[in-house]
Amino acid sequence: MLRGFKNFLMRGDVIVVAVGLVTALAFSTLIKAFTDSVINPVIARLQGGKSVGLGWQLGAQGNSSTYLNIGSFIAALIYFIIFMAVIYFLIVVPYKFTQARRGVEAFGEPGPVKTCPECLAEDIPGAARKCRYCGSDQPRTSEPPEPPRTP
Repeated sequence: MLRGFKNFLMRGDVIVVAVGLVTALAFSTLIKAFTDSVINPVIARLQGGKSVGLGWQLGAQGNSSTYLNIGSFIAALIYFIIFMAVIYFLIVVPYKFTQARRGVEAFGEPGPVKTCPECLAEDIPGAARKCRYCGSDQPRTSEPPEPPRTP
């Protein structure tokens, strides 16, 4: 039983995912510090005055629980965009490159799909003969050419 668990952990895909996760967590901390220390003060300064941030006070003045902080949302959006760009360019692109060298397509474009005329499912693969949901026969999307008729 422990041998099977060891074999599972030592598979290449699990190792790649683990390294990617640790790298993502490290970059997450770095980008969070950047947005908290650089982006948030810039957004607060853009509003001017002695404002807590970019937003509106909905309740009593000074009550932080009723402050609608738009600046915090903008900072979180910037954080997300930067984080996803880092993950894409430092993990996904090299992974696609190494998989392409092995002859495997990773994160490729999905194949053509069609809609089932019976149950109206829109994600049936284009070459499917039966619907995966209702089991009905599917029309062929590309019929073989008819042989030429001789008179």
